[in-house]
Amino acid sequence: MDPATSPDLPAKPPAAVAFAVHVFTACGAACALLALLAAISADWPQMFVWLGIALVIDGIDGSFARYLRVAERLPRWSGDVLDLVVDILNYVFVPGYAITASGLLPHALAVPLGLVIVITGSLYFADRKMKTLDHYFRGFPALWNVAAFYLFLLAPAPWLGAALIVALAALTFVPFHVVHPIRIAHLRGLTTTALILWALLAVIAVAEHLAPGVWAVTALCVLAIYFVAVGFLRRHHP
Repeated sequence: MDPATSPDLPAKPPAAVAFAVHVFTACGAACALLALLAAISADWPQMFVWLGIALVIDGIDGSFARYLRVAERLPRWSGDVLDLVVDILNYVFVPGYAITASGLLPHALAVPLGLVIVITGSLYFADRKMKTLDHYFRGFPALWNVAAFYLFLLAPAPWLGAALIVALAALTFVPFHVVHPIRIAHLRGLTTTALILWALLAVIAVAEHLAPGVWAVTALCVLAIYFVAVGFLRRHHP
C-alpha cells in the first residue's frame, strides 16, 4: 500500500498547520530567553518554570511533527535543526549560565566549569551518533538543565558540585546508554509513571523555592537513580 494513502496516516495537513508545529518548537527558544532573564535576576524558581515549559514542548513537539508529517509537507524547514538550536539553549546555555552564576561552585572554578558545560554540551549536540537506532542516548545527554535542578535542590559543598560537573562533562564522551523516557518501549509503563511522578515532584520543589521537604528530595533522587539504571537494562544493541 502507498504510505501516502495508508489509513494509519493522516492526510497531508495544510501548510499553515504544519508550520504551526515549527512555531510551537520555536516557542522553546522564547522560553530560553525568559529563563535567562530570570537567571540574570537570580530568580531561580522562575528560571526552572521556563526551562520546565521548554522541556514539555521538547517532549511533545516531535510527536506532533511525525503525526502531521511536517518534514514531508514543509521540506524547506528542518525540524531537526530547529530542535537542536532550541535544545542547546535550554539544555546547555541557560543552565550553564545559571550554574556559573549560582554561587554553588568554588568562585575560581565557576567560569571555567561554565565553559566546560557549554563546550561539551555543544559537542554532544553535534554528534551524529548521540542516539542509538533504538532511541537510547549515548553518554550523558547534555541534560544540564536537569543537572542544574539537582545542584540547586541539593546544594552540595562547592568542591563536590565542581566534581560532579567535571564527572558529567567527562561522561558526555563515555558510550553508556541513557533511556529516552518517552520513545523507549522497554519498561515504558514503569518509566512513564516514573516520569510523571518526577514532574509532579519537580513542580512541588519549584513551588517551594527549591527547598521542599526531605521526602520530596529523597524521592527525586531515587527517581534519578532509576532513570540512570534503566539504561543499563537495554535489550537491543545495534
